[in-house]
Amino acid sequence: MINLKLNKLDVKAEQGWTILETAKYYGLEIPTLCYNEGLSTYGGCRLCLVEIGEGENTKLVSSCTYPVEEGLVVHTDTKRVLNARKMMIELMLSVAPNSKTIQDLASKFGVTQMRFEARNEECILCGLCVRMCAEQMDGKAIGFQNRGHKRKISTPFDVRSEECRLCGGCMYICPACQLRCHGPDPDSDVCNACLTMDPTCVDVYDELQCWMYDAGRCGTCVREEEPNKKDIQNADKK
Repeated sequence: MINLKLNKLDVKAEQGWTILETAKYYGLEIPTLCYNEGLSTYGGCRLCLVEIGEGENTKLVSSCTYPVEEGLVVHTDTKRVLNARKMMIELMLSVAPNSKTIQDLASKFGVTQMRFEARNEECILCGLCVRMCAEQMDGKAIGFQNRGHKRKISTPFDVRSEECRLCGGCMYICPACQLRCHGPDPDSDVCNACLTMDPTCVDVYDELQCWMYDAGRCGTCVREEEPNKKDIQNADKK
């Protein structure tokens, strides 16, 4: 067994586990997009970033690909991690703003604006379809082509592959193929129809506290809500 610290708790993990697998074992939720339990790890979306190390010697790593090691210190929800996740969601939104999966992530993590021009390319290069085709359907009909801004997913020579059996596995697992609720011609690039409340404990403790117990137990959310309730009561009296 490997001993490490996970959000200030002393935990143990099996040899060969990743940080993501360890966090899931202890009931901690780390958001993922390009990760799927039935497929090999890729680490392309960077949504599962966590912060490792202590003091000034910390860095962000993808939890789905980083193996646990003895004495490792991991924080899954620091302010730095949350800001990085929001940035990645913004970038993915700019590429595929019509994806329901990405719009839901934006609402869940409080992304209310997109500071990048919408490209509507409808492919975030998560590689799920490539791995699904090769590893589950044994087709290998599609793959990555080119590098940098020219990188794309296609068949060899961009013609119909003889290996493709039209199984639909690539479309089933693709997050960009799941169209958002408001249809193909939405009013704005960021939907936020399912927006959740931003946690207030991050600004106080520099780290999420709700994972430890019921939401609001740390007190910061309650203190934020109390003035609003008083304002409503005063308004009713007037």
